[in-house]
Amino acid sequence: MTDSLALDPEDRKIITLARSARARNAVPEGAAVRDETGRTYVAGTVALPSLRLSALQTAVAMAVASGATSLEAAAVVSADDALPEADRSAVRDLGGAGTPVLLAAPDGSLRTTVPA
Repeated sequence: MTDSLALDPEDRKIITLARSARARNAVPEGAAVRDETGRTYVAGTVALPSLRLSALQTAVAMAVASGATSLEAAAVVSADDALPEADRSAVRDLGGAGTPVLLAAPDGSLRTTVPA
């Protein structure tokens, strides 16, 4: 586990936003991404009969739909310990392979940071 006090304030902010999306919508995951201008996009898991997207895929899609051209960072709050490859791919598509993805527990504590 990584000390969340050592986090950059902007990274702490996207973890907090992801955590609030998860709680507010009572979904398995919450996510937030920060684009190249510092704007943030927050989303929860989408689970419809005809559409299934992880919270991170939804947040990336929201950024793209709003005109973002790259990502600085992403955060996911989930009970799961791993980041699916489809999520990493979505971040790589917009942010590149070096974009950090912060994986946090439901209490907001940072578990790890992985490159997209």
